[in-house]
Amino acid sequence: MNDIQMIQHKLEQAMELLESRFLEREELIRLLVLGLMANENVLLIGPPGTAKSQLARAISQIFGSGQWFDYLLTRFTTPDELFGPVSLQKLKLDQYVRQTEGYLPASNFAFLDEIFKANSAILNALLSILNERIFFNGREKEQSPLLFLMAASNELPEENEQLSALYDRFLIRYEVGFLKHMSSYEQMFQLPSEPLPALLTLKDVEIVRNAAERVRIPETLIYMLYQLKTAMDARQFTLSDRRWRKIGQSWKTSAALNGREVVNVWDTVYTPHMLWDFPENLEVLQEMFQSAFQEALKQQSERELPLRDYDLTAKRWLDMEDELHAFQFKKEVGGSLTKEAQEQTKERLEQCRHELEETARKLRGQLVQWQQREKDWPGYIRNQNFLLIHTDRYAVKYTHLRIQGERILQTLQGLFRTLFDREIPGVQYDYTL
Repeated sequence: MNDIQMIQHKLEQAMELLESRFLEREELIRLLVLGLMANENVLLIGPPGTAKSQLARAISQIFGSGQWFDYLLTRFTTPDELFGPVSLQKLKLDQYVRQTEGYLPASNFAFLDEIFKANSAILNALLSILNERIFFNGREKEQSPLLFLMAASNELPEENEQLSALYDRFLIRYEVGFLKHMSSYEQMFQLPSEPLPALLTLKDVEIVRNAAERVRIPETLIYMLYQLKTAMDARQFTLSDRRWRKIGQSWKTSAALNGREVVNVWDTVYTPHMLWDFPENLEVLQEMFQSAFQEALKQQSERELPLRDYDLTAKRWLDMEDELHAFQFKKEVGGSLTKEAQEQTKERLEQCRHELEETARKLRGQLVQWQQREKDWPGYIRNQNFLLIHTDRYAVKYTHLRIQGERILQTLQGLFRTLFDREIPGVQYDYTL
């Protein structure tokens, strides 16, 4: 078992423990894991009492050796409270330096509640910590060891240029609500309370981030990202170039966590939570993403089920259907052609027969194999990305591709029947499955 496989195993244990304590938070827990490993900040929007700070603290406990910092911001919060007091000894030497030990700049994990209540005296220092992990301490630039910062707010920022810049530093956004299911309320009163074990180390994060740097995003997925951007621009949803780049980095991190050096379409599934500025826009953005996702999945599946090639073959002969059908069954049409034209049309008919038979047989064989694999699509998808939940729901997307293939096969069979007045031999297929 290599390092990445060991980390993956430890993360699965950690997520299971967290899910046993934080009910109905499975997707959020996976987004937090992805954000932490990708060096991205996470913002939670939701009312008080939804365990936001408790979840952040639990994430840090999984990494036992990390320094933790949390704070509730108000409009009266001073920089000293977040970044440390000014050193009086240094001040005597005309040096304005903060003692950061035990404060945000020297922490590995941090949680800032009511982040958008930060005043202008705090904002500028926060921006550099959030984006570059750098704290400007007097004249010096100090590299912060911050691995993960999670923030929360009961409301979104008002129209304010500085707050907008702060908001843009949070790639992953998630709206947290109260528990919904009766079963959760039954479990709520008997949740485990013992301290969480330290399953992972800071070294594990470093290993994953280094592996992510070696991951490549294929051209098809870069095109998917551009398609998504174009569709969003058309609907007046605008993202900064920084966020688009960070989205790509989160895909690379997902691939690295799954032991791959090339991003695949299943690394992109959580992208909708990186697109919205207002929670009410999430549903629309999910629809736009799903459209781009389905097309990318189709392209990724082309090797095993090359629907594009089969569709092109069907369309090419459909365009000649009237001409070939008339020549085949109406003597006057053939009689009106020159001998050379008749020979050419006969050759075209023979080519059509051969191509339709060969294409239909190949497509039918691949669809039968596809049906067999469909029995365990959820397992296959989970092997592609262990962070995904409800993989049975995603399996429907492969079913959609099969249905597209079946439509093409029906077109090929119908065209053959029209032109040659018989069925294609050896291409029986059960469309009722």
